[in-house]
Amino acid sequence: MLGMGGLSALTFPPLYFLPILALTFPCLLYRVDRAASKKSAFAEGYWFGFGLHTVGLSWLVNAILIRANDFWWLVPIVSPLCAMLLGIWTGAATLLYAYIRPKTWRRIPVFAGLWTICDMTRAILLPSSWWNPILTGFPWNPLGSSWEWPGKLGDIWIQLAAVIGVDGLTFLTLLIVLTPILGKKFIIPSGILLMGWAIFGLIRLGPNPMADPKTPIVVIEQGNIAEGEKIANNNPFMIFQTYLRLTGEGIQKAYQLREKQHEPNRPIVFAWPESAFPGDLASDELARKLLMQQASKATAGMIGAITWNAQKQIFNSVAILSPPDGQIVAKYNKSKLVPFGESQPALIPFHVVPGEALTPGEKVETFHIPDLTAFGALICYEVIFSGQIVDSRDRPKWLLNITNDAWYGDSAGPRQHLAAVRLRAVEEGIPIVRVANTGISAVYDSYGREQMRIGWNQQKVEAVSLSGPLSPTIFSYGGRWIPLLLSILCVLLTMI
Repeated sequence: MLGMGGLSALTFPPLYFLPILALTFPCLLYRVDRAASKKSAFAEGYWFGFGLHTVGLSWLVNAILIRANDFWWLVPIVSPLCAMLLGIWTGAATLLYAYIRPKTWRRIPVFAGLWTICDMTRAILLPSSWWNPILTGFPWNPLGSSWEWPGKLGDIWIQLAAVIGVDGLTFLTLLIVLTPILGKKFIIPSGILLMGWAIFGLIRLGPNPMADPKTPIVVIEQGNIAEGEKIANNNPFMIFQTYLRLTGEGIQKAYQLREKQHEPNRPIVFAWPESAFPGDLASDELARKLLMQQASKATAGMIGAITWNAQKQIFNSVAILSPPDGQIVAKYNKSKLVPFGESQPALIPFHVVPGEALTPGEKVETFHIPDLTAFGALICYEVIFSGQIVDSRDRPKWLLNITNDAWYGDSAGPRQHLAAVRLRAVEEGIPIVRVANTGISAVYDSYGREQMRIGWNQQKVEAVSLSGPLSPTIFSYGGRWIPLLLSILCVLLTMI
């Protein structure tokens, strides 16, 4: 099962080899059906998940290589270590299935439902709080993300996420790849389901809503600063000058775009990636003034920076600057920290975080800045959490996701991360702007269609006129309760 799980990872971005699941998951179900004991059934699922996540997360070695002097011993084992933990969830699915032991066709929806339920719980591995950040969850690479194909074909397949979310796509994926093992007469229902899925996507895609006059033109700045340079911070002036120059070029591009569109009053904002500012932004009044002088035509600047409070707690933040003097008018602190990367889990007796551990912010929020439509901010890893990226009581009109994927290297990691961004746009029906240090930066409209992309390892700046959001989607109302209840009901009804 280890090999079958590893092969299944070929379905994730950037390969998208979905047909492999029609081989690997029937093999898994065959082995679990014939397991001699519940312990054996758990083992089959565990080793399948171990292979799936070891291969799917193989790019993690790039993050370790950046700090190889300190963590060289983790290089060959970092992905397997993560897979050791994540395999528990796949093993739990096959264990629960073994307890039920459904017969005939019922075993397919039962297995699909149990897998989805267990997979969804990866988002809540262990509880966390402001005083004891433990493990905030790791819902990376759900099977439903395999439908996020590049281009128009992917646009069609991911539209159903607006109703059932990416976890619902996982459930349907398993139904489709497993149903044919029941025989020829069951291939037709599977084909009908697939056809209906595609028709829904085709019908749903339409023109973007008209943007509110206060919806901005966003300047996306990809500085392409090497991670080693950022960590050492030996030349902060060079880093600041790079972004200062990109800001000036970007504002000029935005001004030209505004004139071309005959919208002289449309606001302009600019965004720097995660932790791009090479110092203490709050105390560096001169730097903030210089920046907003360079961006004199901008309504606001959104700067990724490490910040501190009076209690010396450290935050990963987005600071929002206003003209003309660069005053910080609002700030968002990252609320979901990367386990072992930004937070030190209390259950680990030795220090694993590179540098000092960060403090999580309270929650996602919506910002209301004068002359701008309401928007939300997400930092890096937070965007992978389906159903948890907006304040449902104060729905934003667009989202900003800043990140630094330089840690991942030119691997599958940035592509898998980007797939999550695109799916969140569809689920919520909200445009998302993604600004990455070394790439991949992109802008997606409220249908998840790509409006702009800056590729990996490029230093570049672009200006994009954002479209308006859609009306709240079904998923935005029901959230992850929708795929969860769908899975639970499917399991219960097929057991009757």
